[in-house]
Amino acid sequence: MTATSPWYLALDQGGHSSRALVLDSTGNIVAKAQVAIDTQVISDTHIEHCANELADSLHRCCELVAQELGDKCSRIIGAGLATQRSSIACWRRSTGEPLTPVLSWQDRRAADLIDRHHDEAATVKHLTGLVMSPHYGASKLQWCLTHDERVIQARASGDLTIGPLASFLVRALTGSSTDVCDPANASRTLLWDRLTRDWSPWLCELFAIDVDLLPISVPTRYSYGDLTAGKHAIPLTLVTGDQSAAIYAFGPHTGNVAYINLGTGAFVQAPVGEQAADVEGLLNSVVYQDDTRIEYVLEGTVNGAGRALTWWSERHNLDAKKLVRSATGLVSDDAGLEAGIPIFINGISGLGAPYWLSDFDSEFLDVAHQGTVDPTPEAGAIAILDSIAFLLNANIARINTHTPALDKLVLTGGLASVDYLCQKLADVSGIETVRSSLREATAKGAGYLLSEDPEWPDLRELTRFRPETHPVFERRHAAWQQRMADRLAKATD
Repeated sequence: MTATSPWYLALDQGGHSSRALVLDSTGNIVAKAQVAIDTQVISDTHIEHCANELADSLHRCCELVAQELGDKCSRIIGAGLATQRSSIACWRRSTGEPLTPVLSWQDRRAADLIDRHHDEAATVKHLTGLVMSPHYGASKLQWCLTHDERVIQARASGDLTIGPLASFLVRALTGSSTDVCDPANASRTLLWDRLTRDWSPWLCELFAIDVDLLPISVPTRYSYGDLTAGKHAIPLTLVTGDQSAAIYAFGPHTGNVAYINLGTGAFVQAPVGEQAADVEGLLNSVVYQDDTRIEYVLEGTVNGAGRALTWWSERHNLDAKKLVRSATGLVSDDAGLEAGIPIFINGISGLGAPYWLSDFDSEFLDVAHQGTVDPTPEAGAIAILDSIAFLLNANIARINTHTPALDKLVLTGGLASVDYLCQKLADVSGIETVRSSLREATAKGAGYLLSEDPEWPDLRELTRFRPETHPVFERRHAAWQQRMADRLAKATD
């Protein structure tokens, strides 16, 4: 690495904060900054962010790294942005001024609009690779078009753009007068055709959204405009989704590996190459596209990961991290798991893959007698951690029906620091599970996509979790499977 080798600015706009990493071409962190952002949980179905706060947090991150680097900031030759997928915004086409809050990917206020279109679910899945879910953008955008007065007025005057959060942030960062959208974020709207890689006229008509209101569809790598860090203008050349970036944190994909990001939600992704693939219950997404290649993944989502632990800890006025540490200390052996730990049916934020029920009540059930129970905070936290492992395993089993059998699970994200969860995921899946010491997987992945340097570090400094046999845990898994089958049968009657 020479004193003049290039650097890259990777921006990550997440659910709790915005981050900036300046990376060299082999993935070393040169500078970093983080700015917290707020999430307004108005109700279980109404979850928002202030659009200007998200944009300002990214501007502030750029300023902080510029202050740290001084004149060395001139070595940054390109920037990339990764954002929360499925979150949407509405803004004035003429000025970029936001007209609504950002509706979070967790927001399900428009579930009834999705329910109207279930007869077209098979066609929607064929075109988009997605299931019909209110977590995705279409119903949220449709809700804004019919319920928000400022949006209605801007539409009437011809001064409206609507679309993924990423598009609004690109506009805010670069000051461009043209609204554009990358594939990873466009694909989370239910309006984008994964095969033509453009907005679908049929889907737009289905959801009563004028295609002219949407940003222009462009590749992942594109000349998005310049953003500013201090006195330096830096070309923004890459935009993608957070989970789409995270799977590139260790460089190019090799072997039969699934990547699992454990955060507010949990996302398991298995690369499947340049051809679209369909597996019942799973999503199929474009994670990268440029002028020469395209890459798809199979994906499963668990909505109630960190969000479920936050929900449970808030019910007891406890800190979630402290609760998890306390709880996992009580189950170091099978005897601990047998001591009053219930089964948790996890419908927090809606039941995701591979079942897809947006309205699914959560409950704690006694392992032996199936009745509901009210566990201690620690027992409930363990049950929630187990449910995350069980739901992820249900998705892994579906992935294995399409791809060569997975031989490794790679974990990133905040919840990956919980050894208990990592080990139980290895145990229930029967697959070696590894956790890297790497933090900031999303930003690191964006950095690799910017540099594509062959010296980029692969999986290093790993903690390995090899599958073990625990009869008590196996009985808990079998009980969870039976309870889930019973609940799903009732839900679909």
